Amino acid sequence: MRSRCLVVSIASPLGRLPSFPCAMLGLALLAAHGPHALAEGAFSLTSASFRAGGAVADAQVFNQDDCKGGNRSPQLSWHDAPPGTRGFAVTMFDQDAPGRGWWHWSVAGIPATVTSLPENASSSGFLSKLGAVEARNDFDTDGYGGPCPPPGKPHRYIITVYALSTVDLRLAQGRPALMFDHEIGTATLGFARMVVNYGR
Repeated sequence: MRSRCLVVSIASPLGRLPSFPCAMLGLALLAAHGPHALAEGAFSLTSASFRAGGAVADAQVFNQDDCKGGNRSPQLSWHDAPPGTRGFAVTMFDQDAPGRGWWHWSVAGIPATVTSLPENASSSGFLSKLGAVEARNDFDTDGYGGPCPPPGKPHRYIITVYALSTVDLRLAQGRPALMFDHEIGTATLGFARMVVNYGR
């Protein structure tokens, strides 16, 4: 029987935090209790496009209206996934966007044999050749949509690779990112992530 993903809320020393879907639970715990709240083991994420805590390069910035970037999805590599991993998913989420945040990218159906994505995997056809599927992001386009926050304080972008207990989440190309988030949460064995910044 498939486990269900419940919406949870978390108490913190600052009071009760808002409710979060299961796949966002790690972010909520980090916010409430600091960086040592979750033990992530050896599962790790690196990138030739980003460095943790660094700024997003123009190549990864969205290309529309007053954002003039390359809109190329980042190169990513991951190592030491948990035992039992049968597939991977990748997300990119802006936690500083107003309201519930902003989904920039969500990919599922990456086979367990794959441990890296080249830069521009979203637009180049690399992901579709793997049999992976991409969600509709909050720009209302399928695939990767890079950072493009309003002018002001830089936003933080969370890139996460999830190790999953299945490669088949019964998701279709272009379904909403929130649906991907829910299904990823039902099958997550572990995750590796980094946070990068971008402002205008």
